[in-house]
Amino acid sequence: MDHREACIALNMIPQMGPVRMRRLIDAFGSAENILLARPGQLARVEGISETLAGNIARWRDFADPAAEARKAADLGARIITTSDDEYPAALREIHDPPIVLYVLGGLTDRDRNAVAVVGSRRASHYATECAKKLSFQMAYAGLTVVSGLARGIDTAAHSGALAAKGRTIAVVGAGLAHTYPPENSALAERIASCGAVLSEFPVDTKPDRQTFPIRNRVVTGLSFGVLVVEAGANSGALISAGQAAEQGRSLYAVPGRIDHPGCLGSNRLIQQGAKLVVT
Repeated sequence: MDHREACIALNMIPQMGPVRMRRLIDAFGSAENILLARPGQLARVEGISETLAGNIARWRDFADPAAEARKAADLGARIITTSDDEYPAALREIHDPPIVLYVLGGLTDRDRNAVAVVGSRRASHYATECAKKLSFQMAYAGLTVVSGLARGIDTAAHSGALAAKGRTIAVVGAGLAHTYPPENSALAERIASCGAVLSEFPVDTKPDRQTFPIRNRVVTGLSFGVLVVEAGANSGALISAGQAAEQGRSLYAVPGRIDHPGCLGSNRLIQQGAKLVVT
């Protein structure tokens, strides 16, 4: 088994995650060696429970790397690891980079200059138009627009970048076999044709409440800055804003109406020092 296959297998083991993966590689030297270790050896590593150690030792119960690679290929995707040149350099630098990335489309050096655009799924007309306009302008200027393919601001951001015939990357909160929301399947195909659709989840992973917050750090990690277009006081976009700060990314926000609850979070970011964006 080579490094890529070992990484695919480890990524499919329940409770693994990139931070535990890094600790295990520090302890055993390589992904391949992790799969050869005994449960007692694995459990001595910080953060590795006996349950996880047992799962790793029984990794064949959870993973078939060759079959997983075939599933990805059947969808037109490929799987890359942090050791591959194609793996985004900015993403490799964050605290918890994905063990593997499933890539539909292509990644280029241009994507080093990327801005994430995030915001409410239930966006106002004003916010939707702002997201489209700003994403069009950024893509036209040569920046890559990164977002999450969700309803609302994400959809507007991708659409604006595509209208400018620029590059855009969608980071999805599910395996590539499950486009969510379903109505964005055609949009995902357009993105893959001139940019990329990315996932860190095994092909057959269905979206749930946990997968979307997990993917947010990848949206921000790919980018040098994060633009929040509209976010309520409890919006998931504020999670992205917090992750951007932790990752040392620049933070930008579009001002919204002071009497609109959906703008409370994004307006507060400006109060706290986010750069106010008008063009």
